[in-house]
Amino acid sequence: MLNESSNDKPVYPIRTAAKLLNISVHTLRMYEKEDLILPFKKSSNHRLYSRNDIDRINCIRSAINDSKISINGIKTIYAMMPCWEVLNCSKEDRSKCSAFLRHSGPCWAVKGDDTICATKDCRNCLVYQEYGECGSIKNFIRNKLTSL
Repeated sequence: MLNESSNDKPVYPIRTAAKLLNISVHTLRMYEKEDLILPFKKSSNHRLYSRNDIDRINCIRSAINDSKISINGIKTIYAMMPCWEVLNCSKEDRSKCSAFLRHSGPCWAVKGDDTICATKDCRNCLVYQEYGECGSIKNFIRNKLTSL
């Protein structure tokens, strides 16, 4: 589990997060349903959002509104992130991992039952934590391309 910084700490209830983002609660729930975000859920099932979640959602909103990328397009971009490299998955894990074998959504949405990610809390995973902000995804892709 990663160390929780103040930016990672889930503190904003869904209505407050929606107000900060100038969007509806329904839109936040839709992003969650589409596996673009993983809000923290209290035992009462109430959602809480961190500052990093707010930044991630701003990135999603910018992609949709400014770059005209659809939700499916964003899911495809997330699906192409090589999480198996970030997590140093074995060849055996990759051979049975939906995130490696398909490009249908982010790894946190398709994690396999029989992989190293099966028991992980994806919200605390390095891939979700480090590559949710627009600049970090761009830098990761840029670094991959320059290493070719």
